[in-house]
Amino acid sequence: MKAVCLFFQIHQPFRQRKYRFFDIGNDHYYYDDYSNESILHKIAQKSYLPTNKLLLKLAKQLGDKFKVAFSISGLALEQFELYAPEVIKSFQQLAKTGCVEFLSETYSHSLSSLNDKSIFEQQVKLHNEVIFNLFGQKPKVFRNTEMIYSDEIGAHIADMGFEAMLTEGAKHVLGWKSPNYVYVNAVNPRLKVLMRNFKLSDDISFRFSNTNLADFPVTADKFINWIEKSNPREELINLFLSYETFGERQPKETGIFGFLESLSVKIADHPLLKFATPSEVITELQPVSAVSVPIPISWADEERDLTAWLGNEMQKEAFGKLYNLRQQMAKCNDTEMIKDWNYLQSSDHFYYMSTKLFSDGEVHSYFNPFDSPYEAFINYMNVLSDFKIRLNSYVPENEIENEIAALQKIISEKDAKIRKLETTVIALQKKDKKRKSGQ
Repeated sequence: MKAVCLFFQIHQPFRQRKYRFFDIGNDHYYYDDYSNESILHKIAQKSYLPTNKLLLKLAKQLGDKFKVAFSISGLALEQFELYAPEVIKSFQQLAKTGCVEFLSETYSHSLSSLNDKSIFEQQVKLHNEVIFNLFGQKPKVFRNTEMIYSDEIGAHIADMGFEAMLTEGAKHVLGWKSPNYVYVNAVNPRLKVLMRNFKLSDDISFRFSNTNLADFPVTADKFINWIEKSNPREELINLFLSYETFGERQPKETGIFGFLESLSVKIADHPLLKFATPSEVITELQPVSAVSVPIPISWADEERDLTAWLGNEMQKEAFGKLYNLRQQMAKCNDTEMIKDWNYLQSSDHFYYMSTKLFSDGEVHSYFNPFDSPYEAFINYMNVLSDFKIRLNSYVPENEIENEIAALQKIISEKDAKIRKLETTVIALQKKDKKRKSGQ
């Protein structure tokens, strides 16, 4: 039988407010709470909640014939808890069915795997703790931010104890090979590699409602027929999608929910197809060969590389400035600073700075809350400048910064003392005024 591995990614960043140059040093709150709450509510109502309701129905109807996997970033889970706790509850209901596997990733949906191993490991550890606390699972399979993968990253993931990793079935990597098999990491063969079938995945994510395509409309029967036409020797179909595909990217009116339900039922009842989670896939299927990925790949844009986040000088400068703070942050224990540090690492901030044009540019602008990549860059660097000032007050970078931090502390203590004395004087004046009026 051919296994169908259905996987969904969920991530929502903490979007930054318009942070001006004159805010630096004066205002330390960086987030657009209104946008974050309103966007999350909208997507939860249009996508997360109705899709979870459908999956719960399918899990109850099809039992162990239905399987699905999720990777949910820590930042998305934080926003669910803040703005839509009912989404968390709906995922917990799904977890109880036994049909769902939760994968590991970086807590902040960060690019730390490309820069600092210790920060990367901290991010993964934090994410795993949250997944266990919310859903009672210890992830065995890893999905890096935006499916970024290389031989080196995969070997590191194996050293961290994971059994498998998901990534993109990029043409320039696979060549004549098919993504419809299990592979292993070229450096450490203990790590299994599952590669996305981007053609079939994108038929749902991007082309489902495109009336200009010859295959329109995409129906469950037609999709099953495409799977059946694949090589009979191929053992696996990896459908890796963004969860916002259902209800947000492809609105309810397109029939996307009916398609998902019909497709799931037909796969569960098919004599030659079955659903399998990533963990089940690597247990049941044997790898066919190693896959060599010396240069990192991702599932973004036509190039399937890192240029969506690190393709221009603005992105590289912002990325470099951020991780130049890692040694200072390692010494910082302040909870607010650590929270802001996690939020600043989200890959979305660098994505907003992309200057890519044409079809990929349309996708980038769709997700961008800023009017231009240059505005996104300036805004982020303003926030980072303020963050660095705050960090220097906690962990001085050098002797001069140490003296400045000490003076700032003295000034803050004096200001607090003056405010306390002013309050005492005002209270005494009021008391004296009452005494005199009583006479």
